[in-house]
Amino acid sequence: MSDERGLKSLRSGKRKGRPTISAPRDFKQISGPILQNDQPRGPSPKPADTASRRPRPPPSTGGKTSEMVKRRYSTRWNNPPNNFDVPAVPAVPMPAMPSMPSADGMASRERRPPPSRAGAAPTVDLNALRDPNLVPDQYVSNVLSDATEDQIREYEDSLRQLKRRASADLQQNVMQNRTQFIKISKEAEKLKGEMRALRTLMSELKLNTTALRAASSRGDDSVGMELSTGLSKRDKRSSVADRSALWNSQMQALYKSVEGSQKFLPNSSGRHVVQNAGPWVELDNATYKSRRAMQIFLLNDHLLIASRKKRKPDANGGSSRGPVSKLVADRCWPLLDIEVVDMAGTGESGGMSKLADAIMVRGGGQDFFIYRTEKPEDSEKKALLLNVRKAVEELRRGLRSEMEANNKAKETINYFASRDPGLLQKTELLETLSDVKDMLIEVDGKQQNLRWVEGQMDELDIDVALQKFEPAVARVEKLKSLARGLKNNAVAQDFINFKVEERSGKLAGLILRELEMTHNDQTKTQRNVSWLTRLEFDERAREAYLMARSNIIHKRARQCIFQGDLHLYIWQLSFVYFMIIHNTVQCFQGCFPPPMMSACVKWAKEEVENFNVILARQLSSTERGGMVWTQCMDRAKTHAKLLSDVGLDFTNLVGKDIEEEANSFRQETQPRVGLGLA
Repeated sequence: MSDERGLKSLRSGKRKGRPTISAPRDFKQISGPILQNDQPRGPSPKPADTASRRPRPPPSTGGKTSEMVKRRYSTRWNNPPNNFDVPAVPAVPMPAMPSMPSADGMASRERRPPPSRAGAAPTVDLNALRDPNLVPDQYVSNVLSDATEDQIREYEDSLRQLKRRASADLQQNVMQNRTQFIKISKEAEKLKGEMRALRTLMSELKLNTTALRAASSRGDDSVGMELSTGLSKRDKRSSVADRSALWNSQMQALYKSVEGSQKFLPNSSGRHVVQNAGPWVELDNATYKSRRAMQIFLLNDHLLIASRKKRKPDANGGSSRGPVSKLVADRCWPLLDIEVVDMAGTGESGGMSKLADAIMVRGGGQDFFIYRTEKPEDSEKKALLLNVRKAVEELRRGLRSEMEANNKAKETINYFASRDPGLLQKTELLETLSDVKDMLIEVDGKQQNLRWVEGQMDELDIDVALQKFEPAVARVEKLKSLARGLKNNAVAQDFINFKVEERSGKLAGLILRELEMTHNDQTKTQRNVSWLTRLEFDERAREAYLMARSNIIHKRARQCIFQGDLHLYIWQLSFVYFMIIHNTVQCFQGCFPPPMMSACVKWAKEEVENFNVILARQLSSTERGGMVWTQCMDRAKTHAKLLSDVGLDFTNLVGKDIEEEANSFRQETQPRVGLGLA
């Protein structure tokens, strides 16, 4: 019966409407279930489960079934009241799949400043600085927006360090490119010389090939190439060793056989007879008739035409044993001023057999002369034309080589002058270089030209630019010793000395600047002074070092501020002066040679005198011989005793004039005081 009642009451509870439950006064929305004290704690259901289940009916009183139902529903969520407005939960859509970033997005992500660590300055982003579209103000504001003052300074130091490294890399690249350019220019110059030599050899090969072909065609290599001088074959073979003697004998025989030839052809070194072409006949230019008998002589630089004339009979009527005719020089032309033309190859000789063996000599003007061999089809004509052509080629080749040598000398001068404009002021040296075509000097047993000296100067310039002082000083010493060894070559010696002195002056300037900046460090000072001594700039090193020490004394003295205590001010001032003088003398003794010590002592005396001037000016307002005056003088002399450690004693020199004035003042005032007391 009880079960039926419980079921009945449960059905009746179902039929009734939903009970109304009012919200409590201090109601707050909660995100979890409210657990009753009398209910057991269990796992909280999920929101999806609570939404799908029906609301729990109100508990009924009495009955076993109601107790079971109560226990069943004890693990469920409490139902909200009717008047409670449950906020709608918005539907959250499923997020889309992330897309891969594009190249622009990645670049923009790289341009973002990297996050900084807590307490550390932002790191420098090289990729952002290399971006051509970088806006500096915006980038700096983004990076340093939350940075402190110390972090900003640290970031600035990082940027400066990066700038110095970039500048050093740029300088290194410039020097490397310059070195490569110098090497390439040297290779190009060497290749140019080799091509010039190859061109000369090819021209000689062409000339020799033409001569051999012509000689093989006529079958006689020695036709018309000798002048009858009475020399045997043995003498001719031996004359190759003494060619000048053969040429001289040929010219003497020519002067003897051809009257008046010495007037046209004075004796000159290298001038010789190439061919005696034998007898010829001069033809009329208009009618081509024979005019007179001639003989042609070809020299290496001229063409001599001699006419054959009959000798006058002897006055005594006796017959002379000499030849009936004699040769008289008629015309002579330089080979480069004339043109020898074979008449057989011109249109004028068509059908005329008498011009087939003729030649025409055309001068520089409108005049021309025609000569024909006496014997028809004589081989002298071909030999003469060939020898004329060969002699002209040799003359042109000689002129060309001389011109190239002159141009090479000019190129050398222009090369040296363009590389070193200061060489233009050395006019005598430039003129000497223009006269000397190829100057060679001996270096370590090898022959080198002046271009090698320029290469050494390039290496020296690179060492100076990179401030590699030790290799640069060693190279200067090597070049100076090389110049001293060239006693027999004054031109090369002057050239090397001029180049080295210019570079050594520039190098000494850089070392002097380094000496002035690091004069406080004895190790660096000793190293710089040794370099300058090796460069023979020890006098300037001494002056620069002492000047730098004087400047540091004046700088430290200006940092001593007078604040009312005269004794303290004089203490600071005297300590600065005598301590710096002490350190200077000590460093000077370790860095400079002993003969220069007198200059350092003179400098120390001048600085003490400068201190006396300041001391007198400061003590001018105090009482002479008073307590303050005495304390200041004693303190200055006490500090002056520091110089005794380095062998100097200037204690009596400190305040010497001031003490003399004070003593004279005491002597004048003491008698007057005694009279007043009496």
